[in-house]
This record gives sequence, C-alpha cells and structure tokens, in this order.
Amino acid sequence: MELTYLPGQKGASINSAGQYYHPDFPFELQWTDVLKWKTSPNPYAEQKKKDTWRPKVVKDEGFLHRNADEMLWLGHASFFFRLNGVNIIVDPVFGKLTPFTPRYSELPVLPEKFTNLDLILITHDHRDHCDEQSLKLLLRNNPNTKVITGLGMAKVIQPWSHGQKIVEMDWHQQLCLEDSALKITYLPTRHWCRRWLTDMNVRLWGAFVLESPESIIYFGGDSGYGPHFAHAKTLFPKIDYAFLGIGAFAPVWFMKTNHMSPSDAWQAFQDLGAAKLVPMHYGTFDLSDEPIGEPERLLMEITVGSEKVEFLTIGESKPVRTLARV
Repeated sequence: MELTYLPGQKGASINSAGQYYHPDFPFELQWTDVLKWKTSPNPYAEQKKKDTWRPKVVKDEGFLHRNADEMLWLGHASFFFRLNGVNIIVDPVFGKLTPFTPRYSELPVLPEKFTNLDLILITHDHRDHCDEQSLKLLLRNNPNTKVITGLGMAKVIQPWSHGQKIVEMDWHQQLCLEDSALKITYLPTRHWCRRWLTDMNVRLWGAFVLESPESIIYFGGDSGYGPHFAHAKTLFPKIDYAFLGIGAFAPVWFMKTNHMSPSDAWQAFQDLGAAKLVPMHYGTFDLSDEPIGEPERLLMEITVGSEKVEFLTIGESKPVRTLARV
C-alpha cells in the first residue's frame, strides 16, 4: 500500500507543543465554556423528557454473505461498506459509551459476525468513533484486516491489536490498495482530538474519501461547518454519496466548532456538490441538548421534497451506485 500526497496539497499543521491544528479553525477546549453549557438551561429539556422516538432497526445478516457493492448503517457514525469486493467497517462502536451514556438503538447484527473484514477505518480518537472494546473484538476476529486512521493513532490502537498493520494518514494523503482498485484519501475537517486530560490534539482527525471504479464516497467523520467542504469538491468533483453528521449540535454556540446542525450539514452537502446526502451521527447516543431524533426531524423539514437525501434505516442494506456521473 503506497501513501502519496494529492498534487499541490500539504499535510496538517502542528504547533511547537506537538499539537495538530486546523489553520483556519484552531480549536482548544475551554473548560469555562463546558461549565457554561452544563449550568445553562436547556431549551429542549421538556421535549427530551417527553421524547419517545427511537430509530427503526432491521435485523438481517444477508449483507455479510453477498458480493455486491453496498452500504449499511450500524448506528451513530458506524457503517459497513463493500466496495469493489473490499469489506470495510468505519468507526465501529457496538455498545454503550460509558455506564452513564446508554445506547438508544439496537445493533442490527451481532458484532461477532464480522469475521471477513479487509479494512477498519477510524476517523479520529473520540470514544464515540474509536471504541476500545469494539476494536478489540474486531481485531481478534479479523487477523488479516488492516486499520487505516489518522497520524498518531497507532499508539492508541496497537495495544488492542494482534499484529495487524496500522496505517496512519496525514491530511491530503492518498492510499492505493495493492490488490484492489480502491483508493482512500484522508481530508481535513473542523474538529479536535482528545481521549484523556493531557493529550489534546496529539492525534489527527479527518474525513475519508473512498474511491472505487463505480463510486466515490465522502465520509465526513465529525466536523463543524467550514470551507474544507468546498475545497473537497475541487479535489473530488464527482462525489456520489456524502455521509455527514447532523446530530450533537445543541447548544449551537458551543457545538458549532466541531459538529454541524442539520442546516449546516445541508449547506456542507451543497458545497461538496455530491449527488446524495446520507445523514448520520444521531439516534444512538445522547451527547448534547437536543433529543436524539431532533436532527432527523429538522433535516426532513429543511429538505422536504428533495430526492437528494437518503435517510438510512439501521441494518437495512442499500446498494452503492454511480450517481454523480450519470
């Protein structure tokens, strides 16, 4: 597997303290902001108390035994893809985040069923995207898989592995798989990294672009809104599917630097020029002020009548097709 930078593009910036940062959006968590958020009234409080919405889940293991290009939502930001015969799982999180952060959507398939994975992709180190127990299980059951992630992540994942190759990518680096026509590119997003108290931004975060002969997928990971979406369009002008987060957006004043609201995601989708928006990052974990179903409701309201949005049902496999070049 060969890593190269896209022509004319450079990698992530790093400061004198060894921390990565986005040149346009340097981010540092302010504990005073966290305190302000947690001590301020939640305008969604009564709505959350009455909210009974839960995402529908389809339980069907058939996708594990097929060969066609397809995509399947596992909840939150966890997805399974098969592209050109390559089985890929992205940001797998199979259980609770913490004892105090329950899971509100069932898994559509038992995690033990994933035994034929070629690649595991991790967008960044946050625990709702990079989960120790989920990765330990997958790495135990998939001895020949490879992990692809951002710079600095190998130190986190390697202790959970069984000798699998871990490929770290810089922003604007592209990886060409030796035994497939699949290409994977890592792009900037407006976000941050931290797993403990003293490791702020010592690892890199980002989005993946997955290119097969038949389709191009932009998998946005976590990101606030910014010009990097329009820039991604200049690099990949024929994106078929844009997977973008729409949840954990409230309060907007606090969350907008690292997550998008549904309206932000709709604008980011238009900036990307993609053919289809697939919303994610909602419906599984309660991470912010809004009810877990509010992001979907708002996006439906914003995009009413549009055929450019594909709301996936957890566990329901959908074909991955060429859309932007037809």
